[in-house]
Amino acid sequence: MSYVPPHLRNATSTSVATARTPSVTLDNNNNNHHHHHKLAFPSNTTTTTNCSPSLSFHNNASRRSSAAPPSPRILATPDAVFPQWQPSERVSRMTPEQIEEIRSRLNLDVAVASDSPPAPAPAPIESFTDMCLHPSIMKDIAYHEYTRPTSIQAQAMPIALSGRDLLGCAETGSGKTAAFTIPMIQHCLAQPPIRRNDGPLALVLAPTRELAQQIEKEVKAFSRSLESLKTAIVVGGTNIEKQRFELRAGVEIAVATPGRFIDHLQQGNTSLSRISFVVLDEADRMLDMGFEPQIREVMRNLPEKHQTLLFSATMPVEIEELSKEYLANPVQVKVGKVSSPTTNVSQTLVKISENEKIDRLLDLLVEEASQAEKCGHPFPLTIVFVERKTRCDEVAEALVAQGLSAVSLHGGRSQSEREAALHDFRSGTTNILVATDVASRGLDVTGVSHVINLDLPKTMEDYVHRIGRTGRAGSTGLATSFYTDRDMFLMANIRKAIADAESGNTLTFATGKVARRKEKEAAAAQKEANIALSKQLGLGAASMNIEDKYKFMITATNTKREGAADSAWDD
Repeated sequence: MSYVPPHLRNATSTSVATARTPSVTLDNNNNNHHHHHKLAFPSNTTTTTNCSPSLSFHNNASRRSSAAPPSPRILATPDAVFPQWQPSERVSRMTPEQIEEIRSRLNLDVAVASDSPPAPAPAPIESFTDMCLHPSIMKDIAYHEYTRPTSIQAQAMPIALSGRDLLGCAETGSGKTAAFTIPMIQHCLAQPPIRRNDGPLALVLAPTRELAQQIEKEVKAFSRSLESLKTAIVVGGTNIEKQRFELRAGVEIAVATPGRFIDHLQQGNTSLSRISFVVLDEADRMLDMGFEPQIREVMRNLPEKHQTLLFSATMPVEIEELSKEYLANPVQVKVGKVSSPTTNVSQTLVKISENEKIDRLLDLLVEEASQAEKCGHPFPLTIVFVERKTRCDEVAEALVAQGLSAVSLHGGRSQSEREAALHDFRSGTTNILVATDVASRGLDVTGVSHVINLDLPKTMEDYVHRIGRTGRAGSTGLATSFYTDRDMFLMANIRKAIADAESGNTLTFATGKVARRKEKEAAAAQKEANIALSKQLGLGAASMNIEDKYKFMITATNTKREGAADSAWDD
């Protein structure tokens, strides 16, 4: 089935709706558009009972309709294959008590959708050997010296390998990319071979070019021994002709940003007809960036038989609604405390005026450079977050003028400039990355020691993602945040979240567009309440914000006291 753009779906009335065998047209110059119809792929299964699964290939390309000889330019779409996966015998013999003990130790929270009598979620597996993976994948896991699965990998991989839909929620740096990459490669190995002009077998959608590039790198890492498995990265800001050539030649896996992938679908460069494994990575970020229409356009046009994995660092109501609509009885896996400041990041909050920020930043980083030089250590990798693109370049230039090694990263730079900045930062050639929120999610750089919020973000959710660039994969990190009077509402939330994390409180704050709207409404209400209180006490509407714990200092009898310092009440 060729993809038909929405505006052309009702343009013609043809007889293809009566066809029972889904097909793919190999002539990309064909301008005839047909009504869209769902493809129902029967599930062909191959049972495996040991750790060397024989992945059988069911090539149904030779099937033809008995009514009439087919056109030589039309080939039947091969059926998707969903092998029946089994873990090792040792794992199969685990008792429910042993399974719960492992989940508790790995800090896993597992739930199964209860729309129908749910089958229990597969057991977590703490050894790659027990996952019964393809020998080539095991070879590449050993090559890259992966010793044991992380928490999200231990639970998510068995779920994905068993063919179940998955809703995964984990902290940044938890290893979730490998958690879906390895099962995806194994799934592709079970499928009939890709032919020219076939669409991909598996699709990964990601919000940014940088994240898509990281995912493709991970796919290649675990398929280096598989010369026949081809991938394509389909993102904006790069050569679309090269992408068109790769997609038409045939690839097993496409890693894409939603907008560019839709462009290729509309141009007839690829197809959805053979996709049977879909991953939505950083789904919360994609919704934030306005990609919901593109995501829905892809999801509603997929073949009926497919497996969907949705990963999100936060769990807003929008993600829950998306999962209910497009995931079939998913297993939900949460690792750790979702959407909270990580406890292995030491957070410092500094009250400062707006015009002092850059000078204070320079003092801080020059001092760090001096200390590193005295100790004979390299300057620690540092990310400085700012609010605007222009400020990003301004701060980077100021740091370079002080003799520091810095580069800027923001949406206004070209793709090659962004790639060069990330390469220099990852390799340690440049020690300081000055970035807007383009770097706050999905950016995986090993060894970031310090995150500095020169400008605080607007929401608690973005703050958590920013400081999550350090303290990753069990290491410790430092976060320094400069704040002014305008940030007081966010500061109250940050302090509460830090206190909750230190006390072991498992409650987390709400995230997503709905939550942010409510947060803005609450901030506006608090501002109005402060103004009303100030007027009532005769302080005037321009008075400072007063935290609750200091309000006892103000009474009707002393409000006209002269010389009261703002700073005595504000922090």
